[in-house]
Amino acid sequence: MTIEPMEAQLVAALPEGPGWQFEPKWDGFRCLAFKQGDEVELQSKSGKPLARYFPEVAAAIAALPVERVVLDGELLIPMGPTLSFDALQMRLHPAESRIRKLSVETPARLMLFDCLWSPDAGALGERPLVERRAALEAFYAEHRSPTLRLSPLTEDPATARRWLDAAGGALDGVIAKRRDEAYRPGERAMHKIKRLRTADCVVGGFRYATKKREVGSLLLGLYDDAGLLHHVGFTSAIAAADRPALTERLEALVEAPGFTGDAPGGPSRWSTERSVEWQPLRPELIAEVRYDHVTGGRFRHGTGFLRWRPDKAPRQCTMEQLGEEARPAIVEAALAEAGSAR
Repeated sequence: MTIEPMEAQLVAALPEGPGWQFEPKWDGFRCLAFKQGDEVELQSKSGKPLARYFPEVAAAIAALPVERVVLDGELLIPMGPTLSFDALQMRLHPAESRIRKLSVETPARLMLFDCLWSPDAGALGERPLVERRAALEAFYAEHRSPTLRLSPLTEDPATARRWLDAAGGALDGVIAKRRDEAYRPGERAMHKIKRLRTADCVVGGFRYATKKREVGSLLLGLYDDAGLLHHVGFTSAIAAADRPALTERLEALVEAPGFTGDAPGGPSRWSTERSVEWQPLRPELIAEVRYDHVTGGRFRHGTGFLRWRPDKAPRQCTMEQLGEEARPAIVEAALAEAGSAR
């Protein structure tokens, strides 16, 4: 069975007015969980099977004493007081023995936020969210397990704003949903709001664009307390008209090593030949970039280029800019519960 998950469109601010429900936007893998008799499926956002990579979650769904259920949620791996997206990515590994080992060492949790079929209510996809959430809460109360968790929610915009202010560590933002809305597979019918922040970064290298002798992306770095420059992400948001002149400027600065700490990754099964080729630069250029989330001391996604900062010295661009923020109590409690029963 395959269902396209209902998705969210990025908006600038929390919606106003009555009828909205707000939930944390968790930093994990979207996952639809299906149980029909003895058959269990875990489906990614793209429709690919995930049960092989998360056997502990598949086993938890299989152990539910129900004939049928369809749940929507987010796969997470708690690591101490926060979440590890890197640990999730490590599961996408070809060796079954490795996956089994990690499933014991760093067990995943499925943070639930929707229910499309419950044993008591049957099919729920056409029902409004308020009814689906009630069915989910009833199901969760009856079938609690160390692997399944229930995502917090609020109808209070002020609480949602506090969650948004704390986004960047465990959270990726806030999701807003209409409580009277049916589940709309494949549609961006929800709203996602992210807290966008800025950082001043040293340009420690660059990559050429595919099949062009022209800059494709800037490789960004920040200094640690020991004075080492670590690669923390990239930006490719460079205006086409600016690329020729910028390429000449960068080529004049080419000089090894570029990064003196963590450098852009070497070959792996996910990388291409082009993705591991990069040009090191003298640490002279400073770029201010906009970002939304940090994982493991790196920008989780590509960043937006804002401006050059000739007024700043490279050594002023430190890792302290990416410090994790405090989390509101309800999110802290959800994380603590997600990490319990290890």
